[in-house]
Amino acid sequence: MGIFSLTKEIAIDLGTANTIIIHNDKIVVDEPSIVAIEVSTGKMITVGKEAQMMQGREPEGIRTIRPLRKGVIADFRAAEMMIRGLVEKASQKSRWFSPSMRMVVGIPSGSTEVEIRAVRDSSEHAGGRDVYMLYEPMAAALGIGLDVVAPEGNMIVDIGGGTTEIAVISLGGIVSNKSITIAGDDLTDDIQEHMRRVHNVKVGERTAELIKMNVGSALMELENPPEDYIVHGPNQMTALPMEVAVSYQEISHSIEKSISKIEAAVLSALEQTPPELYADIVKNGIYLAGGGALIRGLDKRLTDKIGIQFHIAEDPLLAVAKGTGVALKNIDKFSFLIR
Repeated sequence: MGIFSLTKEIAIDLGTANTIIIHNDKIVVDEPSIVAIEVSTGKMITVGKEAQMMQGREPEGIRTIRPLRKGVIADFRAAEMMIRGLVEKASQKSRWFSPSMRMVVGIPSGSTEVEIRAVRDSSEHAGGRDVYMLYEPMAAALGIGLDVVAPEGNMIVDIGGGTTEIAVISLGGIVSNKSITIAGDDLTDDIQEHMRRVHNVKVGERTAELIKMNVGSALMELENPPEDYIVHGPNQMTALPMEVAVSYQEISHSIEKSISKIEAAVLSALEQTPPELYADIVKNGIYLAGGGALIRGLDKRLTDKIGIQFHIAEDPLLAVAKGTGVALKNIDKFSFLIR
């Protein structure tokens, strides 16, 4: 790829919670998937971190939108603006500007043709000349460094913001997969509901996210427990300010239902796995990727429940992004993986 080439190549992990853009093997953008729009004109005000800071604080004339829900584009126009805005941020950071771009975009493995078309159209309208799609579990496997074309089975559980993708990969293809819409956003919702019901305190999406990051746990007993997290918010009945100390045990209890559904989905995917590949998975273990892999004790809980060793990817949040970068760099070698 020449330095004066008119076509620039970028890899995008278009996530429900975060979008990551890679150019020349470097992460040039890692920002929340959120856009702020002026209501009267419909124009974009800002995107990413700046838009996230506005979330829950916006006045009447401004609206913050998360264009992706459950791993798919819920708001086509906002998605287009968001992709365009983040691509512009990437070009400022890496000092390139190009009228035509080649993009590889990670998409959920359970995407329908209509959903894939929506991502492709949004990417093309945002400046992509050649837009390729790569299923997220395959991208995660490439990002972790697995040999996806080897004649042996590897299982990936990618817990993102909107979907949990479970896939068995062998010989460069997805042999069996399960995509469920229980993921990080549902854990956040569970925490908001718990704070309302148990402590009578109202917390926004952003605060619930911080609770999850600071004291989120899949186990009631941890070897290195985190300190209680202090939450400030209004009492639902009186609207007076409250201060609540939240422990990891109560958060573990509040997200139990959603974690159990992820557990059940992993078991269901294993049931559908051919015996030869099942034996490989028992030997190799199962890899956890995505932001959900960072929930304390999740790997231990799944290992104990299922009886197969679970490994957390080296950098779970970046696994899919790195994998789309690998596919982009070796587009001829991995052309059979790309849609």
